Amino acid sequence: MSSLVGKKAPSFKAKTVINGGEIVSDFSLDQFVGKKHVIFFFYPKDFTFVCPTELHAFQEKLSEFESRGVAVVACSTDTEQSHWGWLQMTKAQGGIKGVTYPIVADTTKIISLNYGVLSGDYDVNDEGNLVATGPMIAFRGLYLIDKNGVVRHQLINDFPLGRNVDEALRMVDALQFFEENGEVCPANWSKGAVGMKESHAGVADYLSKH
Repeated sequence: MSSLVGKKAPSFKAKTVINGGEIVSDFSLDQFVGKKHVIFFFYPKDFTFVCPTELHAFQEKLSEFESRGVAVVACSTDTEQSHWGWLQMTKAQGGIKGVTYPIVADTTKIISLNYGVLSGDYDVNDEGNLVATGPMIAFRGLYLIDKNGVVRHQLINDFPLGRNVDEALRMVDALQFFEENGEVCPANWSKGAVGMKESHAGVADYLSKH
């Protein structure tokens, strides 16, 4: 699937666990349009090894995202009951107790498919039977969505490769800096650094100072 950057984030309504234990039936990212930026990330499976490290890492930085007006939302192809059960287990038990941001249940796998992170596809074999060509779970996809509901950044990792939450936060800072100042962010830019005007003179001025 082609990149979603610059396009409207695919809309959905799905059962979701919110506030660490409450199940709602029609959660949607549409609620944030016009109000908040969104970090929407996919992970492969509940009750695994790398996944809880990522979910806890996002929880540890949640206040920093929220202070920037950013909603953090997770998603996997597990059921809402599976999410709920995992949330009851402590970190020492391999669980994610204490995670409070929403965790979407993509049980139909349609959300993962529409976002381009579903590992595998359905096909028909020589006997005419429907078969899966992969594990049919989500890669570690991450999407930064602006207040207009447009994807501005996307990153997709293979299963063994955990993400850097500080990098996700840096991308939020970069997008918000651009939105507020109209200046672009050069390589290795971080919050507090100067930006660059989109012109030859702006580039020359920036390079002369670095």
